[in-house]
Amino acid sequence: MKKMWWIGGAVVLILLGLLVGPWAYGKFVAEDDAPAAVVSTQGAEAASGSIDGTWTVAAGQGDNRTAAGYTVHEILNGASVTVVGTTGEVTGNATVEGEKLTAGEVTVQVASIKTDSDRRDGQFTGNVMSTSTYPTATFTINSPVDLSSVPTDGTTATVTVPGTLTLKGVSKPVSVDMTVLHSGDSLIASGSIPVTWTDFGVEPPSLGFVTVDGSGSVDFLVSLTVS
Repeated sequence: MKKMWWIGGAVVLILLGLLVGPWAYGKFVAEDDAPAAVVSTQGAEAASGSIDGTWTVAAGQGDNRTAAGYTVHEILNGASVTVVGTTGEVTGNATVEGEKLTAGEVTVQVASIKTDSDRRDGQFTGNVMSTSTYPTATFTINSPVDLSSVPTDGTTATVTVPGTLTLKGVSKPVSVDMTVLHSGDSLIASGSIPVTWTDFGVEPPSLGFVTVDGSGSVDFLVSLTVS
């Protein structure tokens, strides 16, 4: 009788593990990542000069350090998780003439984008993004953008920027609402571009233990200084 009780108890524990395990993982283990960086006005100063000039992406500082990456929702071991991957390996430039953004490009080293999981990052750089073949992602300005609304007092403005996004060798026209801050001798901009991954030939993983949404966003914050 004791043996039967032990066997029955073991079966109950196994069933509870199968049923409760994913819930417990989601409630007590899995956590959403911090959201992608956006322009911060903390400590912002009045602009020290004209917005016109040739600007180059720099490292930035504090909350306005240059970063780019992606945001996506996934189901991981039964838990709903928002994943944010980021890198500081970002280069680029912008040209502003007559308070109009006339040219600009941002390039991201895709293989350097990291999350909190080496396993996820390995899938991302290998099967998902094929970074050995397509090492960079780019965003290029398509047409002039009026920046005359950008304040000079250390506050921000939002401008809509048309451009071309290139992921995994596929280029598509996009539009991004960009928050812009002209603080001291820095020009800082951030934005989030909604993306359907398959539009760029990117197949979201579905591996049993993880299922990734078919859409997400490409995110960036760039801090620029006059060249």
